[in-house]
Amino acid sequence: MLAVMQNKMSEEEINIRYSDLDFDKTLKPFSLLNFFQDIASDNAERLGFGYSFIYPQNLMWVLLKYRIEFNEYPSDIQSLVLRTEPRGCNKLFAYRNFELLSGNKTLAKASSVWSLVDFKTMSIVNAENVISGNPYMSKFVQQENDLKYNKIPQITEVHSSKEFEVRYNDIDVNRHANNGNYIVWALEPIELEFRKTHKLKTIDMVYKKEIKYGECLVSCVQNLEGNKTLHALKHKETGEDLCLICCEWVEYQ
Repeated sequence: MLAVMQNKMSEEEINIRYSDLDFDKTLKPFSLLNFFQDIASDNAERLGFGYSFIYPQNLMWVLLKYRIEFNEYPSDIQSLVLRTEPRGCNKLFAYRNFELLSGNKTLAKASSVWSLVDFKTMSIVNAENVISGNPYMSKFVQQENDLKYNKIPQITEVHSSKEFEVRYNDIDVNRHANNGNYIVWALEPIELEFRKTHKLKTIDMVYKKEIKYGECLVSCVQNLEGNKTLHALKHKETGEDLCLICCEWVEYQ
C-alpha cells in the first residue's frame, strides 16, 4: 500500500490479494471493512488523535455506525484507491467519510460514526475536550451531500441463523472482537445460492455492544421484500443485541 496525505485526507492505493476475494473474484466485505479500519487508524495517527495519543489517556476509538453505498461492488480488480477524512466531532461523536475508487470511477462511498471510550470504565468521554485544539478535528457540521443513516428495525421473524464462538483470531488491540468480523457473522447464514447471484448495494450497520474472546453469539437473518436482508447479532447467553445490520442487494448482471 502507498499512502499520501492531502491536508486532512489520506489516500491509499491497495493491491488486492487472493485472500481478499471470494470464489467469484469479488471483494469480501470483511476485507473492505478492514481496509476502512486500517486507513482510518493511520489517518487519525497522522493527524494527532490516533492510538499513540489516546491510549496513554486510557481511551480507545469505538465504531458505532456505518452507512455504505455502492455504485458498483468491487469485483475482478487488482487494485483500489481508498480515501478517508475526518468530518469533525461534537461532545459524544466523531464523524468520518470514505471513498473507494477504481481508476477514475467511484465504486462506493461510506460514512461512519465513532466515540471515544474510557477502556477502564467503558463510558463515552467528551471528544471535544480530548481533541481540543487539534486543527484537523473541527466541530462537525452537517453537509448536504452527507450519506443518510437509515434506522434499522428489529427482526420480527428469523428465516436463518448460525451460532459462532469468538476466537483468538477475532480479537483486536482493544481486546474485543474486531468490527470487521461482525459482517462475516451477519452474512454467513444467507444461502450460498443467493450470495452467488447477488451483490451488495447498501449496508447500514449499528454496533451496539462488544463481545470478547470465548463468548458466543447467534446471527439471525430475516429476508425482506425488495432484495433486502435484516441481520441481528445477539449474545447467546444474555440475548443482548451486539450489532444490527440491514443490507440491500442487486442481482448480478
